[in-house]
Amino acid sequence: MRLDWATADDAEALAAAHAFGFPHRWDAKAFADLFDGPGVFGLMIRDGEDLAGMALCRTVLGEMEVLTIAVDPQRRRRGLARALMTAALGAAREAGAEACFLEVAADNAAAEALYRALGFRDAGLRRAYYDRGPAGRVDARVMRLDLTSDAA
Repeated sequence: MRLDWATADDAEALAAAHAFGFPHRWDAKAFADLFDGPGVFGLMIRDGEDLAGMALCRTVLGEMEVLTIAVDPQRRRRGLARALMTAALGAAREAGAEACFLEVAADNAAAEALYRALGFRDAGLRRAYYDRGPAGRVDARVMRLDLTSDAA
């Protein structure tokens, strides 16, 4: 496994990897457009030539936001999401971010457990935020991590 920085040139691969975790995947143009914005950075984990996971984040005005993160279902439970998050949090600290925010679906217990293990705490709730199609809508937990703490 190899962790690499992602760029707008990787937009097609990032869009394909986004589908690992989301039924309404972002297309390559969405990824390319995000890279045009201030403070946006991406990370990818490759398993040989295969993209096993990705994360896209933004650091602006002292805050980092995890825009999206996804890991190939066949490669989950191997620490890939933790590796992506750890690298992203390190990059945010180097960029001067003091806090990190993210949203996680209230029904995604595995992701929530990872974020809590990394030190994230509840900061809010967005009711009916995620569209599950015929299954209805799911709340999103807004979570926050203090990046200035030695424990973080």
